[in-house]
Amino acid sequence: MVGLQWGDEGKGKVVDRIAGDFDAVVRFQGGSNAGHTVVVGGRKRIFHLVPSGVLQGKLGVIGNGVVVDPDVLLEELDSLRSAGVDARILLSDKAHVTTELHKLQDEAEELSRGGRAIGTTRRGIGPTYADKAARIGIRVSDLLHADLLREKLEHLYKSKEWISHALGRFPSFDELYDGLIRSGERLRPYVGRSEYVLNRMLAGGSRILFEGAQGSLLDLDYGTYPYSTSSNTIAAAASTGSGVPPSAISEVIGVAKAYTTRVGGGSFPTEEKGEVGETLRKLGDEYGATTGRPRRCGWFDAVAGRYSAMLSGVDYAVITKLDVLGQLNRVKVAVAYRIDGSMVDEFPSTPEELERVVPVYEEFDGWRDAGREFWERARREGRSALPRSLRDYIGRIEEALGIPVRGLSYGPSREEYLELG
Repeated sequence: MVGLQWGDEGKGKVVDRIAGDFDAVVRFQGGSNAGHTVVVGGRKRIFHLVPSGVLQGKLGVIGNGVVVDPDVLLEELDSLRSAGVDARILLSDKAHVTTELHKLQDEAEELSRGGRAIGTTRRGIGPTYADKAARIGIRVSDLLHADLLREKLEHLYKSKEWISHALGRFPSFDELYDGLIRSGERLRPYVGRSEYVLNRMLAGGSRILFEGAQGSLLDLDYGTYPYSTSSNTIAAAASTGSGVPPSAISEVIGVAKAYTTRVGGGSFPTEEKGEVGETLRKLGDEYGATTGRPRRCGWFDAVAGRYSAMLSGVDYAVITKLDVLGQLNRVKVAVAYRIDGSMVDEFPSTPEELERVVPVYEEFDGWRDAGREFWERARREGRSALPRSLRDYIGRIEEALGIPVRGLSYGPSREEYLELG
């Protein structure tokens, strides 16, 4: 399952909804910069590293492609335990570790960019992936071996001493080392060779769901670079981030909001900066689950969605937050772009080109006069019971994306979900 926009599409809710049909749910990229929100029984839970499917009693696997902040992971596990949730977790021994050094580096680098700041969560994700690529990173397995950890941490510590001059603060080596050792001991029962476990499960006929973080338009290679995240967020990353071969992946689900949001810097063609954007933000409670930052809001962008669906080979889409648009009289979909007066239907490659985009919209009547009871009727009778205006809206999205829509989410809870035939 991947996001078709700039993240925050509601993937956590959809994963929780369908996880009952699977034996394991796997996070394969990203880190604690992810915020997957699930509402069950009126109680909201926000996951940063733990896969959302654990609330369905499924094995939650944190793959090698994830960068793990031990403090955040332990806090999530403690929270689940105190709520009576016996989460089954498997943490890859090959996953890289985000330390306090990485978070401080993230902050220092953002400050140094000034007006060209990317808008990171300052959770240390980018610096952790950078150290992984530079082959000086610390992996989960290192936390379980005191002497090896000390040797690797000494090298990493020296490479980041410049941060103390940039920020005026820096942790002591012993404080950092002792904290990682303690975290390693607490995490030891969860650590294993997840690639072997997952492949054995597949060989035995188990079904596995891969839960993407962020969105396709934040992909390090194909997203709006440099205003992107630090990992690959498209479906292909599920293989490299878990150790499961590409041939084992049989279906790709794309999740998109009925409108579009974005957090942080970077161009956003369909952004509404006035009253409409503020209305969407208010009605949709559009504030980041990880940072609390207000999200930028705008209309559904079918050009961007079609690009994302192509990159991941999406088989079908799930559209979320239709209840938000259900409170408006008129809604829009961007079906093409104009750049310098010319019509284009491909998503631009550079931020400079994206900045010049003028969206080409189609407008639709809203469905607010139908009332919420029509959702219950549609759950019994199917797509034909939906208001015509909503059917037209969904049909145009299907046509523009080139894939069917098979799921509609119309509220935050697990039950507020409609499967379409």
